[in-house]
Amino acid sequence: MPLTAPNLDDRQFTDIVAQAKTLIPRYVPEWTNFNETDPGITLVELFAWMTEMIIYRLNQVPDLNYIKFLQLIGIELQPAQPATAEVTFSVARPDLSTVIVPSGTQVSASGSSGQSVIFEVDEALVCIGALLAQIQTFNGTGYTTQTNKNNTAGQSFYPFTETPQNGNALLLGFSTPIAFPAGVEINLGVSISQSGLNQPVLQSGANLPPPATLAWEYWNGTQWATLDLTSDGTRAFSQDGHILFIAPSDAEPVALGNFTTHPLLYWFRAQVTAATYEMPPQLNYILTNTIGATQAITFTGEVLGGSDGTPDQTFQLTNTPVVVLQTPLQVTNSDGTIVTVISVQLTVDEGQGFMTWQEVDDFYPYGSNDRVFVIDHNTGVITFGSGEHGRIPVANASNPNGNIVAQSYMSGGGTQGNVAAQTITQLQTSVVGISTVTNYMPATGGTDEESLADAELRAGMALQSNSRAVTVQDYEYMATQAPGANVARALALPLYHPDYPNGQIPGVVTVIVVPNAPVLAPTPNQTTLQAVCQYLDANRLLTAELFVVGPVYRVIQVQVQIVVSTGSDLATVQNAVESALTTFFDPLQGGTDGTGWPFGGTIYYSDVYRVILNVAGVQMIQDGQLLIFLDGLQQTFCRDVQINPGELLSNDATGHIVNVSYPASSS
Repeated sequence: MPLTAPNLDDRQFTDIVAQAKTLIPRYVPEWTNFNETDPGITLVELFAWMTEMIIYRLNQVPDLNYIKFLQLIGIELQPAQPATAEVTFSVARPDLSTVIVPSGTQVSASGSSGQSVIFEVDEALVCIGALLAQIQTFNGTGYTTQTNKNNTAGQSFYPFTETPQNGNALLLGFSTPIAFPAGVEINLGVSISQSGLNQPVLQSGANLPPPATLAWEYWNGTQWATLDLTSDGTRAFSQDGHILFIAPSDAEPVALGNFTTHPLLYWFRAQVTAATYEMPPQLNYILTNTIGATQAITFTGEVLGGSDGTPDQTFQLTNTPVVVLQTPLQVTNSDGTIVTVISVQLTVDEGQGFMTWQEVDDFYPYGSNDRVFVIDHNTGVITFGSGEHGRIPVANASNPNGNIVAQSYMSGGGTQGNVAAQTITQLQTSVVGISTVTNYMPATGGTDEESLADAELRAGMALQSNSRAVTVQDYEYMATQAPGANVARALALPLYHPDYPNGQIPGVVTVIVVPNAPVLAPTPNQTTLQAVCQYLDANRLLTAELFVVGPVYRVIQVQVQIVVSTGSDLATVQNAVESALTTFFDPLQGGTDGTGWPFGGTIYYSDVYRVILNVAGVQMIQDGQLLIFLDGLQQTFCRDVQINPGELLSNDATGHIVNVSYPASSS
């Protein structure tokens, strides 16, 4: 929504009257009749009404001025962003060769409020009935079955072993009671494990070479034959993405490697021919019939009204907030002009048929005949030009009330879209041949509309950076503002190169970004990393070399023996201590100020003591027995713990070890 002045004084008429009545005995003790029939009370109520109006208006003046200043420099509240998820469809029967899931197919999960959170499939997907029955890895001498790890949440595996060498391979075996579908596009969804130091790094610039060369092949009955990929969005398994290829017509089943229940399978493999991995890739899963989905709903053919030929006309979309498309669409009008659809495909009929107009940020660079419009994505208000800057839509006498139509747009967003894994299980759109759907990883990226307080803080940084990344603060601020990114915190490290962590490299800036995700160790996905990298790359100094990385987490666990005050519940105090420790070390809500554990922040023993002792019901720590474990290793007793610059803490997945007992009774 647009910036609006807040109500800083919420006192109402009744509050002022009540306050005045409490002062009467002090100043006029002989006044004892406080009923509304008393003339004095009538005057009190009259002046209270006048005072309420004056206080309200006076308190609005400084904030109204501040809001107007923000609008003058182009600061508006950032709209809510939709979450995205990878959803996997199951074909109803294995004897079905293929089933097409259309673009825009709706699936949903149950939100925290009980209402359905709807996602739409980003693009059409060809699902195959063939089952990915076995996954094996080959280390040059033998095969290892990875199927169970691939199918189990929380587990991961190395596709080319922990030390990738030429000749190592990942093998995928498909089982089907009919012939393997030939000539159709096979889509393999891949999720990369980003635990520990295995973080994705994006350097500024386009078309980066992959860290390895892979030869994709299939078994044709006599030998391994070359399989031509349509695309490899994973860059040789170095980032989340999709691998696409056209299924060959001469694939034949064969018994290969460690086969158990399916001896004859259709095999495909990716073999390493040149490996330059800095960190070996580690996979959460590789799945078929998987595609991206966005937490938004598409609306089409919405009639907004008719133009009356006046300047600066506005029209209102029914559904908000409006989502900016991840991939803009190109539309060609009947007169040959090409328009890029950024969020809304807005068409205007001026008598020669409907023409798509171009969405722009503002009208200033455009002339009187340019078919452009501006949209507020929060409110859905569409504004046309004045006739000097931006064309005024011509009134259409043959269609006076309906010559402006929003042909298509998407609406959605909010943190409610960040649903957990395996919760998107409902098919809102029926697809013949599809039985179930699910998401094996949580949905991420959903954010609520920016608050006014955050916009005020952002204004100062926006003026300071002036759309140029020069100082450390500029890089950190602009990383949080990157369009399409979901960044909660950022840290810029000058002179730090990810490949040379122990030296200072002139001209290098590495930006660590932490996404807004409700998990123990929030790690940015490739969409967020790429969005930040592209945004900073467009605003950095020409001589700066830029890297954007995810954070490195150190897993912390506290073990403590608590003495609980008599009368307090043991379980309640135990849970409260565990919750306090978890919050204190949280990368987004932790630290002494509650804004997230500081990058590289020292774990002060006294602070941990203080967090525990401040919990209601804690009497003391038994014999001072408080131990800190970092990455599973016990640290020196009663000593502060250092972590490396730029690192963050992540609570142990098993929780902190809090033992509780009542005070020993004295005999």
